[in-house]
Amino acid sequence: MAAKQGMPSSALRVLEEALGMDLTAAGDTAESVAAEGAYYLEQVTITEASEDDYEYEEIPDDNFSIPEGEEDLAKAIQMVQEQATDTQILEQKTVLPSKQLIPEVIEDFLCNFLIKMGMTRTLDCFQSEWYELIQKGVTKLRDTGNVPDVYTQNMLLENENKNLKKDLKCYKQAADKAREDLLKTQKERDFHRMHHKRIVQEKNKLINDLKGLKLHYASYEPALRVLHEKHHTLLKQKMLTSLERDRAVGQISGLQATLKHMEIGHNYHASEIRVPNSEKENAPEGPTQKGLREAREKTKCKTRIKDNKKDSEFPTDMQQNPNLYLCKENIGPAKFDYKLNNIFRLHELPVSCIIMHPRKDILVTCGEDRLWKLVGLPKGNVLLTGFGHTDWLSNCCFHPSGNKLATSSGDTTVKLWDLSKGNCILTFEGHSHAVWSCTWHSCGDFVASSSLDTTSKIWDVNSERCRYTLYGHTDSVNSIEFFPCSNTLLTGSADKSLSVWDARTGNCEQSLYGHMHSINDATFTPRGHMIASCDACGVTKLWDFRKLLPIVSIDIGPSPGNEVNFDSSGRVLAQASGSGVIHLLDLKSGQIHKLMGHESEAHTVVFSHDGEYLFSGGSDGTVRTWS
Repeated sequence: MAAKQGMPSSALRVLEEALGMDLTAAGDTAESVAAEGAYYLEQVTITEASEDDYEYEEIPDDNFSIPEGEEDLAKAIQMVQEQATDTQILEQKTVLPSKQLIPEVIEDFLCNFLIKMGMTRTLDCFQSEWYELIQKGVTKLRDTGNVPDVYTQNMLLENENKNLKKDLKCYKQAADKAREDLLKTQKERDFHRMHHKRIVQEKNKLINDLKGLKLHYASYEPALRVLHEKHHTLLKQKMLTSLERDRAVGQISGLQATLKHMEIGHNYHASEIRVPNSEKENAPEGPTQKGLREAREKTKCKTRIKDNKKDSEFPTDMQQNPNLYLCKENIGPAKFDYKLNNIFRLHELPVSCIIMHPRKDILVTCGEDRLWKLVGLPKGNVLLTGFGHTDWLSNCCFHPSGNKLATSSGDTTVKLWDLSKGNCILTFEGHSHAVWSCTWHSCGDFVASSSLDTTSKIWDVNSERCRYTLYGHTDSVNSIEFFPCSNTLLTGSADKSLSVWDARTGNCEQSLYGHMHSINDATFTPRGHMIASCDACGVTKLWDFRKLLPIVSIDIGPSPGNEVNFDSSGRVLAQASGSGVIHLLDLKSGQIHKLMGHESEAHTVVFSHDGEYLFSGGSDGTVRTWS
C-alpha cells in the first residue's frame, strides 16, 4: 500500500487540536519520508524468545486493522502514535499539561475593579465612552495590552487574604467555644471530685459507725442471753402457776357442787345440825366471812345466768345492703373544696379514732387518755364521757341500732357500753396483747376484734364468750371490718397482707398480697364492691372485692397512711397521713386534693353522712371540722 507524497498543514493543525498536543515534529517526519520514496507495511512474526524474562501480554490483531481503501502512511503513523501515547499514559501515569492561563486584558480588569468597589456610575460612564471609541475605530483592542501579572496576583492575594480572615474568625469562635466547654468541664470535674471526696468521707463514717454498732451489739449479747434465760424461767413459772390455778379452780368447783347437793338433798339433816349451833348463828359475822358469802352469791348468779344464755346464730338470710340505693340516689358532684371550719380540743393525748352515729349528728372520739367521748354537732359539746379502760383506746364502733358502743384498748380487752346509761355492760377478755380494732356485725349479736397477738376473735354478745379465734396472720392484725350485711370479715395485718374470713366457720377464704410495708387500715366502700387499704409508707391500694384483684396503687408517701375512709357516695377516699395532711382521692379522675390544717400527725378521718363535713383527729388531742 503506497502512501501519499505530502500532507497539507491544515490536516496537521486539525490533528493537533484533536489530540491536544503538538504533532508538528511528526508531520515533518512524514513529509521527509514521503520525499525519499514510497514505503510498504509488512507483517513480520518473531519466533525467537525474548532475552528478558518478562511475559508480555498478547494483543489481538483487531486493534491494528486498517480499513481497505484508506491504507496510507499518514493515517498509519497517526494510529501508531496514538497507541504509543495511550500506552505511555497508562504505564507512566503521565499527567497531561494544563492549559496556560490567558492574561486578563486592561478593560476587563477595570470593569471588574469598578464592579468590586461598587462604583456603578463610574462603570456606566467608562463602558459608554469605551464602546463609543471602539465603534469609531479610534482605539484598537490589541494595542491596549494586558494587565501586568503583579496586579492580577495582588487581587488573587487580596481575595485569599479575605478568605483567610473569615476562616480565622471562624477558628477564633470555635476556640472560644472550646475554651468555654473546657472551663465548664473543669468545673464539673472539680464538683464531681468534691462530691466523690464527700461520699468517701460519708462511707468511712458509716463504716466506723457500723463497727461501733457491731461492738455495741456484741456487748448486748450476754445481757440478751441472760434475759432469754430469765424469760424461759418465768414462762415455766407461769405454766406451773396456771396448772395450780386450774387445779384450785377445779377443787373450788367440786366443793361448790358438793355444797349445792348438800343444800338440796340433805335439808333434814342440815336442820338437825343447826339446832345445837344456834349460838354460832347468832354470833356477829366477820368481814372475811361476809366477803366470802357475797363472792359465793355473785358466782352462783353468774353461773345461773350463763347457763341460761345460749349461743347466737349467724343469720343465713341477710338483708340487702341499703347503701346500694343511697349511692344510686346520690348523683350530685363530689366535694373536694373543704376548708377548716372549727377545732375541738377534746382529749389531752392523741385522738385515735372518730366514728359517726349511724342515724344522728353525733360522733364518738377515742383517745390515748383512756377516755371516749360522745360529742354533739355542730357545736362540739361533750354529751357523755366513758371511763373504764386501764390503757389507751385504739378504736370504737357503733351498734347498728346506735344505742351501744364497742371499744378496743391497749389493756387487751373489748368493752361494750350502753349509751343510754353511759356504763359498761360487758367486757371481753381473751387477747394476750393490745387490741387494735373492733367491729359490729350487721345483726348486732357479734363483735369482732383484732390484736397485736397476731389473732382476731369473734365474740358472741348473747353468750358472752369467744366463738372463734382466727389464726393465719404472722404479725400484728391492725384492722378488722365486717362486710356490709354479710358474714364476711376483712383483716389487714403488719405482715403486708389482707385476709377475707368466713365468720361462721372462722376459716380464711382468701388472702390479698401487694403491699410492701405494714398495712395500717383497710375498709370497704359503702356498696361493698371495692376495698381500700393503706400502709406504713403512704401507699394506698384499691382492690376489686368481687374479683379479689388489685385495681390501682397510689403512692402518697413517704409519710405513713394511718386510716382510710370513703364518703357516703363511694366516689371520694380520704386518707389521714402521718405528715398531718388529709389527702382526698377522686376515684373518677384520679386527682389528689390536700387539706392542710393539722400541726402534727393526723390519726383518723371520717365523712359526715351527707358528705358536707369531714372530721379528722390528730396527735395533739384535737378534732378538726372541715366544711
